[in-house]
Amino acid sequence: MDRILTTLSGSSQATLIDRDLAHIARAMHVSLRGDFGGPILPAVYWRKRLHTLLDTGHLSHAQFCKVDSLLLQLDKLESAPLPEWERYAPAVAAPLRPAQAGLPARSARSV
Repeated sequence: MDRILTTLSGSSQATLIDRDLAHIARAMHVSLRGDFGGPILPAVYWRKRLHTLLDTGHLSHAQFCKVDSLLLQLDKLESAPLPEWERYAPAVAAPLRPAQAGLPARSARSV
């Protein structure tokens, strides 16, 4: 009986690791690119998650290769230059300034 429970829990753990790896593969790139405010989750977060999986010691060869591949992708994403629209984006949104007195307001037609 103990042998069957160990096998099932090992199988369940492998399934959870597979699901976690699939999630990281889908979310990591999008999260690192983020939006105009910067990354949603930094590279340190993703690196920690991948190293936590490595530390479990229960990875199959295929899972180990996937973690290695994701770590390489993470290194590449960190070293890649930011896209043009992110390089010049302000770190925080600039507040709107009120129109200056004495200057005519520009309409959409005059532009």
